[in-house]
Parts: sequence; C-alpha cells; structure tokens
Amino acid sequence: MAEARVILISGTRKGIGRFLAEQFLAAGDIVEGCSRDAADWSHPAYTHHLVDVADEAQVKKMLTSIQRRHGRLDIAINNAGVASMNHTLLTPATTVDRIMDTNVRGTFLVARESARLMQRRRFGRIINMSTIAVPMRLEGEALYAASKSAVETLTRILARELAPFGITVNAVGPTPIETDLIRGVPADKIQQIIDELAIKRLGRYEDVANVIDFFIRPESNYITGQVIYLGGAG
Repeated sequence: MAEARVILISGTRKGIGRFLAEQFLAAGDIVEGCSRDAADWSHPAYTHHLVDVADEAQVKKMLTSIQRRHGRLDIAINNAGVASMNHTLLTPATTVDRIMDTNVRGTFLVARESARLMQRRRFGRIINMSTIAVPMRLEGEALYAASKSAVETLTRILARELAPFGITVNAVGPTPIETDLIRGVPADKIQQIIDELAIKRLGRYEDVANVIDFFIRPESNYITGQVIYLGGAG
C-alpha cells in the first residue's frame, strides 16, 4: 500500500479548500489545513491551524509543527485568497493592503516555508491559485487580477529556483465558482464573464481538483512553471 501523502492546504475552513481537503482525506492522505478562523468540521487525519498566511511567524510555526509531527511535506496548495470587485476610483487603500497581503505575501510565505521542508527529501509539489481575471483583464478587478499576476510570476520564478531540489511549482486559474468570493458580485456581471468563456458555465470544485491532481501526479515531475486556466479563458 502506498504511503499516505502529507498535504498542506491553506484556506480549508470552507469552499474550494475544504473540498480539496475532504477529497485528499477520502483518498487516505494526511491533510494539514489552516484559516484565520476555526473550522467547523473535523477528520482523524486532519489538523487545523489558526493562521493568517500573511503573518510570517504564524506560517513558520505551522510548518514547524508539520515537520515535528510528520518529518516531511509532500504537497502544498496555496488556496487562501481574498477578492474585491470595485472600480479603481472607489477602491480604498485598506483593500489594497488586504488583497496584496493575503494573495501575494501569503502565497510567498507558505511556498517558501513549504519548500524549506520539502527540500530535505528533494521532493515536493507546490500549487498556487491564480484566476481567469488575469488573462481576461476584468474591469472592476484591477487589484485582484494584479495580485494574481504577481502570483503567476512568483510561480514561474519559484519553479526555476526550486527545480534543483526536486520541487515543482504550478498554478491553476479557476473561473467563477459558487463560493463566498463571488457572492457579492452582481449576477449580470458573472453572466458576462461566463459568456466570454469557451465553455459557458460556472466552474466547479471538481474542475479545480482535476488540474491539481494532474500537477501532483508522479508522472508530472517534468511539469513546472505552468499556469492552466479553466473554461477556455485566455
């Protein structure tokens, strides 16, 4: 029987993160998750950490805990993220800080600390989250798209820097999915985005999981620095 993988997923309290965690747990993996709030669900093979991914000390503490209990980390999925849809002229500086801190700083810190643990075994898979708002240049999402553009550049450069340690780094760019990230977006705006896709529907959790499954397969050890957008965006 194959050894259970140790997988870290940020933002597992709900949404995509929770779905991914439950999928991996059902497959027999060990999952470490985190969010700023306590999770209202549990599993014998799941550990939840109260962590703000933008807080360096908290991220380091979480990875130290993983190292002490498991001695390794196989996969890290940077799922935690925040979005804001607003015209640039109506966007306050506090929103800039919140989006950049979570999406860029948080992704960097989790990736860096995960890689430090992964390099000990010269193996690892890091998956970051982008968005179709980047290639589609969606109006009203200037900051969100800019933060994810930074994540994509980070992904490509980390892929080069970490390749010598047997670590691949890739990203997936979901379409709108029925999560808290889009619940405040007007229905006509969501429909406008869908109409511009090649496959005209909302995304599903399963769509994201499918790309992640591809990136983390043993056979994908030659795939790194890539961004896959869903729905035919681009």
